[in-house]
Amino acid sequence: MKHNFKNLKIWMLSMEITSDIHKIGLEFPKNEVYGLVSQMNRAAVSMPSNIAEGSNRGNNHFKHYLNISLGSSFELQTQLLIANQNKYITNEKTIEIENKIIEFQKMTTGFISKLEV
Repeated sequence: MKHNFKNLKIWMLSMEITSDIHKIGLEFPKNEVYGLVSQMNRAAVSMPSNIAEGSNRGNNHFKHYLNISLGSSFELQTQLLIANQNKYITNEKTIEIENKIIEFQKMTTGFISKLEV
């Protein structure tokens, strides 16, 4: 079954997270542009990209892409915590974005379970 990725709540939320990550990266020290900022942007972009790519495939292949997206979200969550640890972002901003990532993880895991039925 094919899915229109633009109508999926997990895709919409991952796009919002990606936008948040790009915005906070602009505030990081210049020496992190090719380090942590680059890694965070790649992980964030990977989330909606893999949902979109997998949405045109059968359910088994789609689940594979959703799992890649999920993996990227855990990678991003870790990088967000590293950024906070280095004081590049406030605790408040970290909690705000981390909560969105956790919500994405729950929703994506639930979506994968529904595809397995």
